[in-house]
Amino acid sequence: MKILILGSGLMGPAAAFNAIADPEVAQVFLADTDPGQLDAAMRRLAGKPGAAKLSPVQLDLNDQAAAVEVMAGCQAVVAALPRPVSILGIRAALRAGVPLVDLTWPADEHMPGLGQEVEAAGGLIVPGCGVEPGLTEILARHLAEQLDRVDELHIKCGGIPAAPSGPLSYKIVFGGKQLPLREQDGRMVEDGQLKFVARYSGVETVIFPGVGKLEAWHETFMPWLLDLPILKNLKSGTQKTIRWPGYAAKVTVLKELGLLSLEPVEVEGVKVAPKKLLDALLYPQVAMKEGERDITVLRVEVSGQKAGRLCRCQAEMVDYYDEAEGFTSMARTTAFTGAIVARLVGRGEVAERGLLTPEQVIVGSLFERLVAELAAAKVHFTLTNGPVYKTS
Repeated sequence: MKILILGSGLMGPAAAFNAIADPEVAQVFLADTDPGQLDAAMRRLAGKPGAAKLSPVQLDLNDQAAAVEVMAGCQAVVAALPRPVSILGIRAALRAGVPLVDLTWPADEHMPGLGQEVEAAGGLIVPGCGVEPGLTEILARHLAEQLDRVDELHIKCGGIPAAPSGPLSYKIVFGGKQLPLREQDGRMVEDGQLKFVARYSGVETVIFPGVGKLEAWHETFMPWLLDLPILKNLKSGTQKTIRWPGYAAKVTVLKELGLLSLEPVEVEGVKVAPKKLLDALLYPQVAMKEGERDITVLRVEVSGQKAGRLCRCQAEMVDYYDEAEGFTSMARTTAFTGAIVARLVGRGEVAERGLLTPEQVIVGSLFERLVAELAAAKVHFTLTNGPVYKTS
């Protein structure tokens, strides 16, 4: 099996590391438009198990013909790209007839009609296949299907610095130079209806073993989850992001001041988007520095009925920076997930075609395979062993 990984930033090398260690993988191509970044990634992976399988490719995805040529002969592609660029990888993969697993979600402006593009090409694209979205939704479906009826689904996930510091007690753990902040409202399910909810509201304290007290606040519930048969009658659903305490209050002030807006304002004759200025000002304080470590935490809870009795199921993960291999926890949990799913797809174990979310693809035995391979990579979940019964 041959795998192509697009992007050699924070996520791409971790995906390559996971792929080259698989005995069934014969060759891994790591591609990037930046030769310096690509060279740094190759040097980082030198000496790792299976490194002889790895080949660098300098590639500009704007040259779609070149991208299609590189993809030819590969069984799967992993896109570890910035959101605005991922559409170029997707369209090249459709032209090449190769399945693509995207660690992120294509930009909003590209989503209308993308499903029809994928269907017309007869391709398979799995977007949002990282930790969140990705693992959280995969786990949500798995837990929900342990019950006969699901009333509530609550997802909490976040990447945090091991040692909080700086004005937000936060570090960018996914890559890039932009803070993951949005001023738009999110969504939640309340009384069975999908409703808008203010981001950074609904703050609650959450405690994880070995980490301590954190906070979780409304991000946005993924509406396509309601298309799953087991969740069609969901009464309450939330999806919250986890940070160190105090983050939501500070970001709410930034939001109220208009500093999360992408709408340019004029300052002494110069137009600037407030969010872009905020990113530029804060990046030196939120960039991961040499020697800093991160933690990724998630908790997925479902409750409802099993055999006529009220019950609850839960999945929980606490993952740490890998001191031995030098990968951040966010890279491990995100990129390893995408790389594993890409290999499942590349082996032909996914028969479906279309624009499919991870929880539509990774079910049954494929779920068990994913969990087992993540465990082999020392990414572990605590899953309730079946429903936890309550007295009604």
